[in-house]
Amino acid sequence: MFSAYLIHLLILVGIYLILTLSLQITLGFSGLLNLGHIAFYAIGAYTSALLLLAGWPWWFGFLLSLPTNKLKGDYLALATLGFSFVIYAVALNWTSLTRGPLGLPGIPKPEIFGIHFFSNVNFLILTLIIALITYLILKKITISPFGKAMQATRDNELAVRVLGKNTFKIKSIALAVSAFFAGIAGSLYASYITFIDPSSFTLMQLIPVACIVIIGGLASLKGTLIATIILILLPEPLRFIGFPSSILGPMRQIIYALLLLLILIYRPKGFYGEVELE
Repeated sequence: MFSAYLIHLLILVGIYLILTLSLQITLGFSGLLNLGHIAFYAIGAYTSALLLLAGWPWWFGFLLSLPTNKLKGDYLALATLGFSFVIYAVALNWTSLTRGPLGLPGIPKPEIFGIHFFSNVNFLILTLIIALITYLILKKITISPFGKAMQATRDNELAVRVLGKNTFKIKSIALAVSAFFAGIAGSLYASYITFIDPSSFTLMQLIPVACIVIIGGLASLKGTLIATIILILLPEPLRFIGFPSSILGPMRQIIYALLLLLILIYRPKGFYGEVELE
């Protein structure tokens, strides 16, 4: 019983790790305050559930970058937030496709090259492999010349333009890469839970993801890894204290908020952050 519960937690850690690492690319390395990240997560989940294939999240990320590439700070945040609300409204109201608030039940487990991932043990192996590949790919990107260009754009976009770099292209690719991996996380989530509805992808779901990125430290994949493990596992002892399920959710949010406040006060750069949150 306990081993099954541990496997469940590790699967969630793996899914959230992919999601938080992908947000780190835009928020930490590119300096883009992307509040539409949860929308890409939803797109990946619904695309996987409805069409049983992936890839669309990349194009949605690129299309989002087109009207928002000249926006900065609060304006970019509002634009991406609006996109998140649009995706939520589509999932809620396009009932002929998404079944709206009724959700999509019976989402099949993945089968890759004839290998079935029906059991949670097999699904855990798949999730950890994908999470490891995601980490290695994003690590390679961040230390590449393109990664340095992302960070330079974050620090001083005007200077990067003066040097002849196309900052529009840099930010577009960053958003597209981030959205692609968020879509993969959504696909894994849908296949694991086997049921999704619009309530799974509200703005509230972005709070723990953003907290993990900030607490781990901006522009730090290592910090994101450590913070994901800590913040996903830390609230779990509450289940054994005897709190009713109606209290567990708010208690999680309180814990995340307290940790975030403490980090911002005593360690503004997070565990291993390279830059401070502005």
